[in-house]
Amino acid sequence: MADKKIGVMICGHGSRSQAAVDQFSILAEKLPALLPDWPVEYGYLEFANPVIRDGLDRLRAQGCTKILAVPGMLFAAMHSKNDIPTVLNTYAAKHDIDLSYGRELGVDPKMVRAAGGRVQAAVDAANAEHGELPLHETALVVIGRGASDPDANSNVSKIARMLWEGMGFGWAEVGYSGVTFPLVEPCLDHVAKLGYKRVIVFPYFLFTGILIDRIYGFTDKCAEKYPEIDFVKAEYLNDHEFVLETFAERVLEQMGAVPIPNCGTCRYRTQVLEVDGAAPHIITAEERAGDHVAESNMPPPTCVLCKYRTQVIGFESEVGSVQESHHHHVEGQGASAPGATVETCNFCTTWCTGECRLHLGDHHHHEHSHDQAHDSHHHHHDHVHPEYPHAKHPLGPESARRK
Repeated sequence: MADKKIGVMICGHGSRSQAAVDQFSILAEKLPALLPDWPVEYGYLEFANPVIRDGLDRLRAQGCTKILAVPGMLFAAMHSKNDIPTVLNTYAAKHDIDLSYGRELGVDPKMVRAAGGRVQAAVDAANAEHGELPLHETALVVIGRGASDPDANSNVSKIARMLWEGMGFGWAEVGYSGVTFPLVEPCLDHVAKLGYKRVIVFPYFLFTGILIDRIYGFTDKCAEKYPEIDFVKAEYLNDHEFVLETFAERVLEQMGAVPIPNCGTCRYRTQVLEVDGAAPHIITAEERAGDHVAESNMPPPTCVLCKYRTQVIGFESEVGSVQESHHHHVEGQGASAPGATVETCNFCTTWCTGECRLHLGDHHHHEHSHDQAHDSHHHHHDHVHPEYPHAKHPLGPESARRK
């Protein structure tokens, strides 16, 4: 690769929370210090600007002929497994550029250390404010994003167990901000029954935004319901030094002798690329398998529990689903678009509860809450979103419905 100029692309999700967009850009601006030899750009999958292709355009304008892209996401779910690889592969096909796609941050020792740092800071602050309390008399609640992918959801549980066992909390529970179950309030209601004097609520998120407001809002609500318990809000990950180091590792490992298996080169799924001005380009799973690092019958570790590869109980209908992007309708709409705030919502007061998703006639198995819940939700696709099998679970999004 001596004759190629290498560039780095950080692919974020995007948000209509300007604070979340700002925090992601700050992280992306700090990353070049760990990758000093290569230009680094960033872009968003949806809502916010710049979009991913804008960042890729900037790298090409700087003369980059090899681009190392990574998803700016904690775990691999729909966005990391479908949308981002399709956007990247479409761009590579259109511009005939060497573009590789790295892994998500995942369950990683550095990420566990970053999480532990945020949790310990909350413990220290609580001890200073409310008095010392042994950790075995304290419960930990880890709140994940929540997805329609059990692989991603289960990784939140693994992070929680690592923190629980590593730090010595009396108990730990896992909840989610949306899509799956249990959501924040039913999770905290359950923990309140366990008899612990203090509960540390830790959002395992990269950045702020509507969902962080939701987590903290429900935490405050439960603190009012259970005044005998100290509910302590830990900070989310943000730009912790170990998060930055993990991002850098996800870039650098793509330069190894053996390519890292990733969703961009999935051998198990047919992919649809839609290049401007051309008919959709369909690449079968058999055609993709020829360039995949995993040529044996044994799937790579990143693929073992993927619901698109094998039968994960309850998700059998999604095995082999076509890989395509689902977000053209909200690409680059802007972080301050109408419907982005609770002020424009009929179901919320000071923070987003997620109830608006329950009142949409065309809601999907995934959730964007205010990101997509108002005047932008009447979009039309030529693809179908699978229904999350437990969408009506009483401890999931239905728990946010006002009775």
